[in-house]
Amino acid sequence: MWRVALKRLLAALPNLVGVIVITFLLTRAIPGDPAAYFAGAAATQEAVEQVRRQLGLDKPLLEQFFVYVGNLARGDLGLSLTTGQPVLKELLLRLPASLELVLLSLLLACALALPMGVISATRPGSWFDQVSRLITTAGVSLPTFFTGLLLAYVFYFLLGWAPAPLGRLNPVFSPPATVTGLYLIDAALAGDAALWWASFKQLVLPVVTMAVFVLAPIARMTRASMMAILSSDFVRTARASGLSRTTVLVRYALRNALLPVVTTLGMVFGFMIGSSVVIEKVFGWPGVGSYAIDALTASDYAPVQGFVLTMGILFVLLNLMVDLLYVLIDPRVTIES
Repeated sequence: MWRVALKRLLAALPNLVGVIVITFLLTRAIPGDPAAYFAGAAATQEAVEQVRRQLGLDKPLLEQFFVYVGNLARGDLGLSLTTGQPVLKELLLRLPASLELVLLSLLLACALALPMGVISATRPGSWFDQVSRLITTAGVSLPTFFTGLLLAYVFYFLLGWAPAPLGRLNPVFSPPATVTGLYLIDAALAGDAALWWASFKQLVLPVVTMAVFVLAPIARMTRASMMAILSSDFVRTARASGLSRTTVLVRYALRNALLPVVTTLGMVFGFMIGSSVVIEKVFGWPGVGSYAIDALTASDYAPVQGFVLTMGILFVLLNLMVDLLYVLIDPRVTIES
């Protein structure tokens, strides 16, 4: 299995090369002049040209590309001009915030969507099935920024149940000692219950916002896959053999229905990582998405390129994880095929 996993990683290298090339070209096509932006509105043309030479933007495009690739080979993603910090350091600092948000949202969405899909498949046309369709349709139809603003308005402004949507932690608390970068885990490892609860409360609204949006495809795929499996011959044979309803549903139907659901989870997770920028901006979440948007508005090339490259690597690892999950769910599936 490890040999096949290594082959998959090597086969993904051309995709990463394509991501590097396309990202480099697209960032150079962004409207605006970074040299003029950082020189200031009152700068003279000579000052702007001096800044351009310092940034290396006066060199030919091909030469800039080879310099960028050479820096990547040394693990150098460049320097953010807006923050003055190395891009790799900024990404490593902010990536746990995005991952914590995305992972908890996916966990909540699965905890709701899988039972909804299974129950809807076993009772098609029932009131539960109709309510599930209504919830999933509303969740996928409402834009995430609208859902986030609505939840913040109701639960923070009107009811006062939620904390201010201004980041990962209330300013009265200090962040936990960094072990994983995930505040819930680090606070638990530190044994600080008050800090853990404060971190959890800050996560509730953004997690619910994202989970509502991704719940629909998971629930729909679970329902469709379960209905197809429940009508198959081996399930009817299991029922005729006198097996209990729970055994038939869990051991026979659900396990065989999980393969397309896992594929959907992989696509949804990748989409969540890329689209988390909207929720991060709504809730002031200091993740990689908001970092990239701030750099994009400032025509700061290095953070944008680093963000896209990081997302590409995460997508490759995610696809590999999905392939390995296929084998765990059904050993008859081979990832060589």
